[in-house]
Amino acid sequence: MFYGKSIILSTLLSLALFAQTAEEIVKKAEDAVKGNSARGTIEMTVTTPDYTRTMKMESWWVGNEKALIVIRAPKKEAGNKTLKIGNEMWNYLKNTETTIKVPPSMMLQSWNGSDFTNDDLVRESNLNQDYTMTLLGKDTVESAECWKIELQPHPDAPVVWGRLLYWVRVGDNLPARIDYFDEKGERIRHLLYSDHKVIGNRKIPTRWVMHNDIKEGRQTEIRLLEMQFDVKISDRVFSFRELERGD
Repeated sequence: MFYGKSIILSTLLSLALFAQTAEEIVKKAEDAVKGNSARGTIEMTVTTPDYTRTMKMESWWVGNEKALIVIRAPKKEAGNKTLKIGNEMWNYLKNTETTIKVPPSMMLQSWNGSDFTNDDLVRESNLNQDYTMTLLGKDTVESAECWKIELQPHPDAPVVWGRLLYWVRVGDNLPARIDYFDEKGERIRHLLYSDHKVIGNRKIPTRWVMHNDIKEGRQTEIRLLEMQFDVKISDRVFSFRELERGD
C-alpha cells in the first residue's frame, strides 16, 4: 500500500514539474541568483594564453535597473567604477578622474578585458522580456538533472545573440549552464555555474566560469565571496556623486 502511494506521489510531482512553463523555470533561475536587490563582494579572474589577472570588486544591484561596481584590487585599478541607471552606463577611471559614458552599441563589448560583457555585469537585458522560450526536455549538466530551454530573441529585442540554450537544475531551480550563439548559429561562449553553497541566506552557485569558444585558452571566472540579497540600497549609491567619489 505504501509503495503504491509513493508511486502516485512521485507521478504527481513529475506532472507538477512538467506543468511549469519555460518562462517560469528561467525566471526562477534568474531570480535565485539576482534577488530583487543584492550587494556582494566578487573576485574575477581573467585567463588568457598570455597572462592571468585577478580583480576584487564590490557590487550593488537593484533588479535590472541600477548597478554599481567598484574595483578594490589590484591597486593600479582600485577605485575604477561602473555605474548603470536604466538604459545608460558610465565608467569612472580614478587615475585620470574622468567619467566616460558607454554608448548602447558598446554594451556587448568586453567588460575590463574579461569574457563577460558590459551587459552581463550590469544586467541590462531581461531574458523573459527579450526572448521566446521553448522547453526542449531534460538533460544532465555535471551529473545534475536539468531542464533544457531554448531562447530565441524577439525581432525587436535589443540583444546581439541569435539563440541561447539555458539549463536549469530540476531539484532546486538554479542555473547550470548557458550557451550563447551568434546569428549564424555558431556558439561563441558558454557559462558554467558550480560550487553551490548557502550564501546570503540562500543556496546559489558561487563559481561562474565563462568559456570563450572563439579564442582558445580564454576564460573568465567569477567567484561570489559574499552576498546579501533583497536588501535595502539607498538611491544615493547609484549617483554621480558616488561614482566620482575618490574612494
